[in-house]
Amino acid sequence: MFPQFGATAESLSKASTAVFRIGTDAHLYDDPDDVNIAPLLDSKFDSEKCEALKRLLALISQGFDVANFFPQVVKNVASQSLEVKKLVYLYLLHYAEKRPNEALLSINYFQKDLGDTNPLVRAWALRAMAGIRLHAIAPLVLVAVGKCARDPSVYVRKCAANALPKLHDLRMEEHASAIEEIIGLLLNDHSPGVVGAAASAFTTVCPNNFSLIGRNFRKLCEVLPDVEEWGQIMLIGILLRYVIARHGLVKESIMFSLYNKDHSNLDEDEHYVTSKEDAGYATEKTVSELTRTIFQCYIEGPDEYLSRSSSTIKVAPKLDESQYTSCSNEIVKILLQCTSPLLWSHNSAVVLAAAGVHWIMAPKEDVKRIVKPLLFVLRSSPASRYVVLCNIQVFAKAMPSLFAPHYEDFFIHSADSYQIKELKLEILSIISSDSSISFILKELQDYIRDPDRRFAADTVAAIGLCAQRLPKMAITCLEELLTLIRQEFLCGEIRSLDGEEGVLIQAIMSIISIIKLEPAIYEKVIIQLVRSLDTIKVPAARAMIVWLLGEYCSLGEIIPRMLSTVLKYLAWCFTSEELETKLQILNTITKVLLCIKGEDSWTLRKIWTYVIELAERDLNYDIRDRSRFLKKLLSSNLESQNVEEENGESQKKDQKRVVAECIFGVQTKTSTVPSEPINDRFYLPGSLSQLVFHAAPGYEPLPKPCSLPNIDQYDGSDKSDLDEVDDSGTSGSSDEENASDYSSERSISGSSEVSGSNETVSGNEGENNDDPLIQISDTSNVNENQNGGDHAGTSGFSDLMSTKSLESWLDEPSKSSKGSETEQSGVRRSSARITIGNIGSRIKPKCYTLLDPANGNGLMVNYSFSSETSSISSHLVCLQVLFENCSLESMFDIVLIDEDSSKSVDSTDQISQAAENTVKSHIDKPALVSMEEIPSLEPGQKAKRTLLVRFHHHLLPLKLALFCNDKKFPVKLRPDIGYFVKPLPINIEAFKDKESHLPGMFEYVRSCTFNDHIVKLNKESNSLTEDTFLVICETLALKMLSNANLSLVSVDLPVASNLGDASGLCLRFSSEILNNSMPCLITATVEGKCSDPLIVSVKVNCEETVFGLNFLNRIVNFLAEPPVTHS
Repeated sequence: MFPQFGATAESLSKASTAVFRIGTDAHLYDDPDDVNIAPLLDSKFDSEKCEALKRLLALISQGFDVANFFPQVVKNVASQSLEVKKLVYLYLLHYAEKRPNEALLSINYFQKDLGDTNPLVRAWALRAMAGIRLHAIAPLVLVAVGKCARDPSVYVRKCAANALPKLHDLRMEEHASAIEEIIGLLLNDHSPGVVGAAASAFTTVCPNNFSLIGRNFRKLCEVLPDVEEWGQIMLIGILLRYVIARHGLVKESIMFSLYNKDHSNLDEDEHYVTSKEDAGYATEKTVSELTRTIFQCYIEGPDEYLSRSSSTIKVAPKLDESQYTSCSNEIVKILLQCTSPLLWSHNSAVVLAAAGVHWIMAPKEDVKRIVKPLLFVLRSSPASRYVVLCNIQVFAKAMPSLFAPHYEDFFIHSADSYQIKELKLEILSIISSDSSISFILKELQDYIRDPDRRFAADTVAAIGLCAQRLPKMAITCLEELLTLIRQEFLCGEIRSLDGEEGVLIQAIMSIISIIKLEPAIYEKVIIQLVRSLDTIKVPAARAMIVWLLGEYCSLGEIIPRMLSTVLKYLAWCFTSEELETKLQILNTITKVLLCIKGEDSWTLRKIWTYVIELAERDLNYDIRDRSRFLKKLLSSNLESQNVEEENGESQKKDQKRVVAECIFGVQTKTSTVPSEPINDRFYLPGSLSQLVFHAAPGYEPLPKPCSLPNIDQYDGSDKSDLDEVDDSGTSGSSDEENASDYSSERSISGSSEVSGSNETVSGNEGENNDDPLIQISDTSNVNENQNGGDHAGTSGFSDLMSTKSLESWLDEPSKSSKGSETEQSGVRRSSARITIGNIGSRIKPKCYTLLDPANGNGLMVNYSFSSETSSISSHLVCLQVLFENCSLESMFDIVLIDEDSSKSVDSTDQISQAAENTVKSHIDKPALVSMEEIPSLEPGQKAKRTLLVRFHHHLLPLKLALFCNDKKFPVKLRPDIGYFVKPLPINIEAFKDKESHLPGMFEYVRSCTFNDHIVKLNKESNSLTEDTFLVICETLALKMLSNANLSLVSVDLPVASNLGDASGLCLRFSSEILNNSMPCLITATVEGKCSDPLIVSVKVNCEETVFGLNFLNRIVNFLAEPPVTHS
C-alpha cells in the first residue's frame, strides 16, 4: 500500500551496515579519490586536519600512493595538537625514506620536539629522524640518539635503541665507536624493555664486541626473565656466544665430549656410545659420528664447512685443553640458572632458545630437562609445532635416548599437516627402542590405512628404518611389509590410483633395505618377491625386484636353479616392459652370466643373445646404447668359453671380464646400515637456517671456544667498573632534556658573559721578533719543550730532538729497534713539533661587499669580521665596516640600522643601553647595536666603523637598512660562523685533555682538497725540503686563521716520512663559542705529496652538535676554495 516504505534485502543490508559503522572510522576507507583531503590539510582546525590525515593513512593501508600530499603534511609537523603530530609522524615514517630531501624541511621541528616535555613526542621525533636515511643528517641523528639514550622516559630510551640499527645501515664507519658506546650504555639500563631493544641493536651493529657484554654480564642475566619475549631470544643468543668465547665449552656436556673425541679412537672402539642409555640401539657408532658432525657444524663457518666437506679425510679439529671449562664455573652456572625458567615460556621461540643453551652447555645428565618443555610446545599452533619438531629431530639424531620414553607424544593426529606427520614419523623411527618398537609398529599399521597415500608411503619407509635401527625386530617388520604387498589392492592394476604405486614401491624398498642386513637368512623372501612379478604391474616395483634377483643370483640353492625360468619369463615380456624395467632386465641377465657357471650357462647365453637382439631394435635410444655396450663387453667372454684363443687375445678378454665384474658385481655378504651423510649441514637450534637447510642471511655460527682475550673487567669481576658504568648510564637520565638542547638556536643563545680579548694570534705565537721561525721538539715527550723557544737557542740541534727522532730524520735504524724489526708496524710515527713565529701580522681577514656603488648611488660599503670580541655581551659579533664615497658629490647622515627598528640610536651613550636591551630581547629577534652616525663623507673619502651584531642564526642573513642622504638602501649582512667563536689560548696538554672529553658523538670529520701551497711553491724554484714543509704549514695556518677566529695550538711535522711526502702533518686549533664558552677544537691532518694537491682531514670536537657540524662544513668549504692571487 505504501511502496515508499517498502524494504528489500539489499537496502536492509546497507542499513544494518551503516548502523554498525556509526562511531567508527570505517568511512575513511570509502572514497580513495576524495578531493577534500588537500583543503582539510590546510584547515585552521585540528579536527579537520586529523580527519584528512586519517584518510591518508587509510589510503596507505590500502596500498595507494599518497606521496603527493607530502609538502602539505610536513608543514603540519609544527602543530601543537598531539593527535595531529602523531598522525604526521606516522605519515613521515612511511615516506621519509622515499622522499628524504623533503623530509629534511622539518628537521628543525624534529629537533625541537626532541626537547618536548611529553615523552611520546620525543620518541616520535626520534623515530622520524631515524627514518630519514640520509648521510647528511646522520651525525645529527647520532647525537639525538645519544641524548635520548639518557632520557628519563623508558619509552624514549627504547626508541633510541631501535634507532641504532638504522644508523648502522648508513655505513657510518667513522661513528662506529660512538654507536657501540651508546649500545653499552643501553645494555646497562635498569629497564628490561630498554635492555631487550639494546640486545637487538647489539646483534645488528656489533655482534662480536663482547667487551660490552662482559661489563654487564651478571646484570643482563638477572634482568633476562623480565625482558620482553623477542628481546629474550636475542639476549639468550648473545649471552651464550659470550660464555663460549670467554670460557669455552663445558667438558661435562655432550657437545664437548663428542666434538673433542678422535675419529681414530672411535674406529678402534666398536662399543662407543653416546650414553649408557643408548646401548639398546644398533647404530651407536653412527649416532656418535652424526652427533660429532652436528656440533662441529655449530662452531665452524661456511668456509670451514666447505673445506671439510671437500676433503677426503673427515677429521674434526680436536679442541685444546685450555678451550673448555667445568660445569662448576660460576659464569656457566649463572647462564644455565637464568635460562632455566624460560624453558616454560609462553613463547615457543624463547623455549627453543633456552633449550639450545642447555643442549650446548649443560652436563649430559641435565640435558633431559629440555624434553618436557619442548613436548609441551607441541600443543601450540601448527607453525610452532613444525619449528619445534625440526629441532627435536636434530636432538633425537644426536641423542636418541633423550626422547625415547616419550614416543607417544609423537603419534600422529588427524589434524596434523603432512609436513608435521613426516617429521613425527622420522622422529619415531629414530627413537624407537626394544621396549617401544611393538607399540610403534601397531601405530604405524593404522597409519598405512590413512586416505593420504603419500603419508602411507612414508609410514612404510618408517617401518623399514625401524628394522634397520633394531635388527632384532627386522623379521617382525619384514612380515608386516610382506603382508602389505600380498594385499589384493596392491597386486592388481593400480596404475590409475594416485598414491598406491608409491606405497608399493616404498614397501619393496624397505624390504630390500632389510634384506641387505643379512641376505643369507632372507632367501625365501627374495623368492617370494620374484614369484610376485606376475601380479605386480607397477614398473618401478618390477624393476626393483628384477634388480634384487640379479644382485643375489648366487645366493643359496633355490635361486640359482630358478634363474633360467625367471629369465625366460622376463625375455618373453621384454617388449611390453617400461624403460626402467628393461634396463634392469639387461643388467640382471649380465650379472647372471658373470656369476653362473654350469649346465644352465648355455641356456642363459641364448636368453642373453635374444634379449640383446630385442634391445638393439628398441625404440628408446637408452635401451639401444645399453645393449651395444653390454654386447661389446661380454662378447669376448662368451666366445672364450667355446674357442681357444691366443695368449694375447685371452689376456685382453680377461681384462674386459674384470671390468664387467667390477661394474656388475653381486653381493652375497651382509651389508652395513647406511649412515647419515657426513657432509650434512646442521645449524644452531632455533635458527631459521635449521628450517630452510641453508645459511639464512645474518646467520652466525658459535664463536671459537676461548677466542676472547682475558680481561679483568669481564663477567662483572671488577665491581667498581660495573658500578661506575651503572651510575653514569642511567642516573643521567633523570634530568629532563630541554628543547634548546636539540635546537640549532642554542648555538647562539646563552647567558654567560666573557671578557673581551684583543688576541688575534694563537697563544703559541709570540710578538718577539727574536724568536726563531721554526722551533723543533719531539712529540713523544709532551711534557718537555712544549713552550717552543724557551728551551731552544743555547742547545744544539741534537738537543732539540730526541735520539729516536733524529735517527728517523736521518733514515737510520735506532739501536733500540735493531732487535725488533718485525714490530715496525706497531711503532708510532715520530714527529717534531714546530712553532711558526710572527704569523699574526700576515693574517688578512676576508672582505665582503655589503653595498656596491651601482646600487648605492656611488656609496660603496665593505665589511670584514673582526677577531675582537665585544666587552658588552658575549652574544655580539664584531665587524669592521668601511664606507667609501665613490661619487663626485658629498654624502650626509650615513647610518646603518636594523630594518625592523623604528628609529636609530645616535649617541655613544645610548649604545650601551641598546646593547642591554638586545641581550634581554627574545631569542628569535635579531638585534643590532646601532653604529655611530657618519655626518658627512666627501668624494673619495673613507670612513671606518665598528659594528656589533647579534645574528638570528649562524647561517641566516640579517636584514639591515642603510640610510644616506635621506634615502633607504636595504642590505643583507651575511654571517660567518668562523667568527662566532673566539680564540682559546691553551697548550697541547690542555688541548688533548679537552679532546678526550669530547669523543664519539661530539666528534665530526670531513675531508677536502687543499691547493693553496702549490702557487707559493711554484714561485720558489730553489726551495729545500724543510722550506717545502714550512710553506705548507704557513699556508694552511694562514688560511685557517684568516677565515675563522682561532688560536693555533701546535704544528706537528712528520720527521720520519719520505722526502716530499707531507703525510702526517698535523695542525691543532682551539676556540670557544661566544655565547656559552663551550670549547670547539679543530684538528687538521694532511695526507699526500708536497708538490700535489693535499687531502686535508678536518676533525671538529664540539659539544654543540648543530654548531659543530656547520662549523666543520664552513672550514672544509674555505679550505677547498682556490687561492686568491694578489697583484
